[in-house]
Amino acid sequence: MSRYETSIVAELRERGLRVTAARHAVLEWLIDHPHATADQVHQGVSDRLGAISKQAVYDVLAACVTADLVRQIKPAGHPARFERHTHDNHHHLVCRGCGRIEDTDCHMASAPCLEPLPDHGFEIDEAEVVFWGWCRSCQDEAQRTKTDTDLSTHA
Repeated sequence: MSRYETSIVAELRERGLRVTAARHAVLEWLIDHPHATADQVHQGVSDRLGAISKQAVYDVLAACVTADLVRQIKPAGHPARFERHTHDNHHHLVCRGCGRIEDTDCHMASAPCLEPLPDHGFEIDEAEVVFWGWCRSCQDEAQRTKTDTDLSTHA
C-alpha cells in the first residue's frame, strides 16, 4: 500500500468521485510532480499503470479540478499545469526562458492577498498571482552566451 493510498481514497470519496485506478494514480503522481503538464501526467501514470489513454488522463484531471482535488494553472504562452496544492494561498514564479514553475508563499496572512479596487460588487475569495522572470539556470545560460559572443567578436 502506498503512503498516500488511504488519503487519496478518502479524498475521492469525500468529493463524491468513484475511486478508480486512473484517478488514484493521477492524484498520487501529482503529489511528487507538481506543476506537471497533462502530457507529463500521462507519461508518469502510464509508467505506473501501463496502458492508459491520454484522453482518460485529461478526463481525470478535469474531474479532479472540478472536485477541487487538483489546481490548474495556465501561465500565458505555456501549456496548463496541474498540482495537488489547493487552498494554501501560494503563488507561482514562472521562468520566461525554460518555463520552469516554482511555488512561492504569499507574504500576506490571509487569502486573498490582493483586493481589487473597485471590487465591482464581487465577493472575492481567491487571487491568482503569477510572477514572471528568469530562473538562475537561464540567467547563467544568457551570461555564458553573452560572454561567448563577446569573446568571438573580439577575437
